[in-house]
Amino acid sequence: MKNGIVRFAALYVFNVAVLLLIGLLSAGVSVGFNALWAAVVLTLAALFVKPLLTGAFRKAAAKSAADRTKTGEKVVQYVLVYLVELVIWVAVVWLSGVRASGFWSYALPPLFLLFGWMIYDQVDDRLRAKASDLYDVVQAKVSGSGKKSAPVSTAPSAESPATAEARAELSDGLTPEQRRMLDELG
Repeated sequence: MKNGIVRFAALYVFNVAVLLLIGLLSAGVSVGFNALWAAVVLTLAALFVKPLLTGAFRKAAAKSAADRTKTGEKVVQYVLVYLVELVIWVAVVWLSGVRASGFWSYALPPLFLLFGWMIYDQVDDRLRAKASDLYDVVQAKVSGSGKKSAPVSTAPSAESPATAEARAELSDGLTPEQRRMLDELG
């Protein structure tokens, strides 16, 4: 449950920022304080609807993938991702107080969402770690302990001798090919 809450919170904060940028950069789009509710809709859509739509569109595209080139395949992938973003943007406008008027207010925001989520994918791990630490602090205060729980160590707790030996071997600065050549020599 903690991972779900942390993932939702991290994506929610990022979506609020993206929605505010869309409101600033897109003519015909009015976001304002509606970004708070629209980010809930956008986050839920990203977590639940986006994977379903992406799977459905990919399945439909796979049926017609008879004689496509690599370039054609990439174009189809980008069009499919854009269509998913467009459906999500329409849902956000429909289910929240965000207002969009005109063709460009529906055509450009999905591109901003696409770029925003590409950036989110790059910073996702760090953002989740910060949100997880914050979750632990709040949980410790609510539970009454009043102390911050110690961060979970990512280092392995007990390694087997073979694992320790393999880890030491990996830190010797040799590439796998150099290591293989040395093993063949001796």
